[in-house]
Amino acid sequence: MHPDRRPGTYPQGMRTATGNRLGEFLRARRERVQPGDHGMPAPFDRRTPGLRREDVAALAGVSTGYYIRLEQGRERNPSPQTVDALAEALCLDADARAYLHGLVRPAPARRRRRAEDRVGAGLVALIDSWHDTPALIMNRWTDVLATNTLARGLYSWMHDAGEHNLVRAVFLHPAAREFYPDWERAAASVVADVRLRADGDLDDLRLTTLVGELSVKSPEFARLWSRHDVRRKHGQAKTVRHPVVGELELDVQPLTVDGSPGHRLMVYRAEPGSRSAQALALLGSLLAEPPAPGVRGSGVRE
Repeated sequence: MHPDRRPGTYPQGMRTATGNRLGEFLRARRERVQPGDHGMPAPFDRRTPGLRREDVAALAGVSTGYYIRLEQGRERNPSPQTVDALAEALCLDADARAYLHGLVRPAPARRRRRAEDRVGAGLVALIDSWHDTPALIMNRWTDVLATNTLARGLYSWMHDAGEHNLVRAVFLHPAAREFYPDWERAAASVVADVRLRADGDLDDLRLTTLVGELSVKSPEFARLWSRHDVRRKHGQAKTVRHPVVGELELDVQPLTVDGSPGHRLMVYRAEPGSRSAQALALLGSLLAEPPAPGVRGSGVRE
């Protein structure tokens, strides 16, 4: 049966608002899958990377013409079964598969409320009480909304520069390349996370402004954004290099908070008794002084 006649097809009109995001995603991911990933022999006369359109079509069980229409944006309504078949052909992980479904059937556009820029007093008081644990709160576009003292000291290179957006800091501030020993990995991770957390609302003014600025000012960002990687931040080990206390190995846990929509609480932990724990303790002792006038305890942006 032709894929556009399968049962369960997404309703008409449930598609991306502008451009050809579905086609852009398919094309970008197709170019990164090698024939060998599917046990296919590599052709000798290929000059372009990845799979051919006819390869993806065959692997997904659709006609080549139908797949070409998907990439060109002339067909935007594949069935859920076809989307799953395309995900298999493109070797997508769970995050990327869910993102692909969202491109075909995006959630209704939501009005962004200024509440996403405000952090509740109770949450602020909570992270302020963690004297041995760096913690910060970000919104979906990686604006840092609040930090406790230790997190502010850990990210002193951002704080001293007056920068409040993590992805902008990573790409535009030279100190980021010293702070992250594996800068390429950190940069790719933050870009993939922002694209995923856009949650289908890629027309949000704040996102388009941020992406536009960084695409102009940073060729590295433009390259990574064009890859269409999507990856959720899970708990992970992270190595950072602080200018005063040196290199730290930290376990980073991103947490969502009920009653604080769109926010993530990022908690940093060092292994007890480790050199990193000692370095955090030293940093805390160096920061143990009254906050500057006009700054509430955890550095909440006024």
